Amino acid sequence: MRFRDRRQAGRELAEQLRVRQEKGALPHPVVLALPRGGVAVAREVADALDAPLDVLVVRKIGAPFQEELGVGAIAGDAEPLYDERALDRLGLSEATLAPIVERERAELRRREELYRQGRPAPELRGRTAIVVDDGLATGSTARAALRAVREADPERVVLAVPVASPEAADLLQSETDELICLHQPAAFMAVGLWYEDFDQLTDDDVLQALHGQRPVRH
Repeated sequence: MRFRDRRQAGRELAEQLRVRQEKGALPHPVVLALPRGGVAVAREVADALDAPLDVLVVRKIGAPFQEELGVGAIAGDAEPLYDERALDRLGLSEATLAPIVERERAELRRREELYRQGRPAPELRGRTAIVVDDGLATGSTARAALRAVREADPERVVLAVPVASPEAADLLQSETDELICLHQPAAFMAVGLWYEDFDQLTDDDVLQALHGQRPVRH
């Protein structure tokens, strides 16, 4: 099972969520996208649920020798959330990663300022927070996102993704009230393999989606 692009994945995910909404399982929903890739998926979900859409900026902490290898993540002003097993396996320490954390936190703040443009973070108390991404590989960034959302005291937290590795899905079951995932391939490898079109989104794409427009290239 492969998705054509993030919009098609978002529409399929939205169908699953809309059924739950009709059964009363998603009261007062707010959709929170993990940018950039999750925003194109989340736009479809928010439209289908007639729910507000906002962003939850999370940054991966990559290993010094291979940035794509995530060993932790940060969300908001929270302390970094590390994968302790990965740190042990790679011989890394929090002190070693401090410069990377500082750099990623600066980028996190830049994106929050750009995407929100002065708007405060949405009020989640008493609402259903639906966290959406385009896929889960290790689950480290989603875990940081979910814990940040919990701090805002929503009534219910749902994580919704089109595709995830079985390991990431298992990791995150205990972090959310409900995990909705359309596809958990055993031979996962990478999120992008499960999309025919997986072009990287830009800040402009994110802003267009947040303002209710379709990203031009997706």
